[in-house]
Amino acid sequence: MVQIYSKLPGIGPSIFSVMTQMANEHKAINLSQGFPDFDCAPELLELVKKSYESGYNQYAPMPGLLELREQIAAKVNRLHGADYHPDHEVTVTAGGTQAIFTAISAFVQANDEVIIFEPAYDCYAPAVKAMGGMVKYMPLNPPDFAIDWTQVQKLTNGNTRMIIINSPHNPTGMVWNEEDLQQLQKITRNTNILILSDEVYEHLIFDEKKHLSLAKYPELKERSLIVASFGKLFHTTGWKMGYCLAPEALMKEFRKIHQFMVFSVNTPMQHAIAEYLKEKENFEDLGILFQEKRDYFRKLISGSRFQLMDCHGSYFQLLSYQDISEEPDTDFAASLVKEHGVASIPVSAFYSKNTDHHLLRFCFAKKEATLEKAAVALMKV
Repeated sequence: MVQIYSKLPGIGPSIFSVMTQMANEHKAINLSQGFPDFDCAPELLELVKKSYESGYNQYAPMPGLLELREQIAAKVNRLHGADYHPDHEVTVTAGGTQAIFTAISAFVQANDEVIIFEPAYDCYAPAVKAMGGMVKYMPLNPPDFAIDWTQVQKLTNGNTRMIIINSPHNPTGMVWNEEDLQQLQKITRNTNILILSDEVYEHLIFDEKKHLSLAKYPELKERSLIVASFGKLFHTTGWKMGYCLAPEALMKEFRKIHQFMVFSVNTPMQHAIAEYLKEKENFEDLGILFQEKRDYFRKLISGSRFQLMDCHGSYFQLLSYQDISEEPDTDFAASLVKEHGVASIPVSAFYSKNTDHHLLRFCFAKKEATLEKAAVALMKV
């Protein structure tokens, strides 16, 4: 029998796959996996149809269509005042997760150390480990999930290759502030540390807070790879369309991996998105839309036994069930599906160790009718 040496021993299906399968099996309302249950703009669908009917069905250029890269660069300049050259500093990717994996693959080598703030999106650490890197975890704790920058400084040393950040943050909804960015700048100054900034929820931000992209800060920009998502932008997560921004020297290495990982991504959709972006000057409507959904969901369950945690961005709401049960969050999440017909994500899945704060993550990027049906069930818990 062939002996197999796993690069990721102990890693099974992601919690998102597990909970979605459980939701399907029990015909539960799926507020676990982060995707909208409503359609994108009809104009965008028409542009996709126009693209494939026009014959744009073969390989796109490896870094993405120039027209789309130009629109991305214009968008970033307009919103953040940052310049990225479309030819050398913008690459279109098969979603945000591919961009993240590619960035880690391009720069993390054996025994390099990577700092991750957790709870963290579950693709970060496995990608680092698959490259032979070592993960250093910086835990963030409820209720505010604030960053202790003194502890972050203690984690850094000459082997630190990368710091991975995510704002607005999945799963907590926390948003980085000016002080956080100043501290990050101070810690990385005069080092060889790279920053991977996961900004896929950049436009889903609430309560008059501002998204502080690393593109805004010249000193951070020069060492950063910034990842964004058209799936989050246009309610089209299944299209798996995203992009990465980085200075030319970093992007050159990024593309070396990208070309052998996927080479290029969906051509007709690139044409459609490029055309659609020409008419889209700002994205303030997204923040308004999802704040309304957040507020509606919170209002619907305000009389329940769950405790609402603060949420200033993303499309996820954390609920504490500490007044309901002492069960581990994985068990409580499973019983919520089986007994009440609502699927969520246990937040312990976003931690490396057995960290259980009795929190569940719910996606509110849903139609009002979906949220109402889920709320009726949650009110009975």
